[in-house]
Amino acid sequence: MRGFDHRPNENLHRRLFEALGAAPPEFLHHGLILGEDGKKLAKRAPGATVASLREAGIPGEAVRRYLEELGLPQHDVHYDLSRVRRLAIEAIEAMSDDELAAAANAPVEVVPALRGARDLNEAREYAQAILTPPEPVKVDATQTLERFRELVERANGSVDARTIVRELKAVGGNLRALRLALTGRERGPELWAVIAALPREEALRRIDAAL
Repeated sequence: MRGFDHRPNENLHRRLFEALGAAPPEFLHHGLILGEDGKKLAKRAPGATVASLREAGIPGEAVRRYLEELGLPQHDVHYDLSRVRRLAIEAIEAMSDDELAAAANAPVEVVPALRGARDLNEAREYAQAILTPPEPVKVDATQTLERFRELVERANGSVDARTIVRELKAVGGNLRALRLALTGRERGPELWAVIAALPREEALRRIDAAL
């Protein structure tokens, strides 16, 4: 089995087998995977090797699913890296909590905040944003931070993160500032998931540091 690019060699190779006194095998040719330039996919192209996909944080299951979709191409096909990336999101969503925690090198408690990651590298970044206390940053949203602290302290037990975010939204709270206080970043996982993943006392400590 070989690519279409070897079809012109078939007659010559049959003759070589015969010249060596052997029966030629049956030659089957399949379509090639092409790069953006329309030529045979080069090993240096983005995502063209298993190693590069692993470095990009693409789960193995996403790669397997893409290869299954390709099957044995009857015609030349263009390599669809964007499809691989979409499959990566689905693969991360399908992982069990333990699998995702292991893949992201993170405790199971932060897994809900990793579900929206586009790849495992981003999942690891999300985990670090939650687990690593940020440098204290002054944010101009005292009312929002004090209201958040009040809601968390009032919970006096398990914190209902979704309810807290809803209540802050209802009063026009500065959620961007709250995220910055809790993680030191303006972007990242869903805010409710960050709140749910942080131990209550750690969340309050970060808020006090920002205040």
